[in-house]
Amino acid sequence: MNSVAHIEVNVSDLAESGKFYSVILSELGWVEKLRTDEAIGFGAPDKTHLFLVQTHRAYVTNTFHRKNVGLNHIAFRVESKDQVNDFNDFLTKNNIPRLYTDFPKDYSQEYEMEQYYAVFFEDPDRIKLEVVFMQ
Repeated sequence: MNSVAHIEVNVSDLAESGKFYSVILSELGWVEKLRTDEAIGFGAPDKTHLFLVQTHRAYVTNTFHRKNVGLNHIAFRVESKDQVNDFNDFLTKNNIPRLYTDFPKDYSQEYEMEQYYAVFFEDPDRIKLEVVFMQ
């Protein structure tokens, strides 16, 4: 099977991002696999890993913007529209603001897919994240 093995994200404040991603990813069924002074790693049920790495002090002022060359966003796949709706409720309960709209949206026609239902939000460094059901 070909899939993404891992994604590594440099963060400005590992402690803050670690707390944020721990809450978000545990809700999606991910488990913390690694914790050091420089990195925190999470594993998904499908064995994909996400690593947060503390940005070196010399580079921390170079803040992220998704319109620059490089990463635009990370999308986490779920198995149903109901899971997207449940995750949206989770965002509300945890006071995590959404991007674009306060509710999940059907993007099927926009992306010319049979089903594409998603909610968008940002991490502490303003990296866009998405929880999506797609077919």
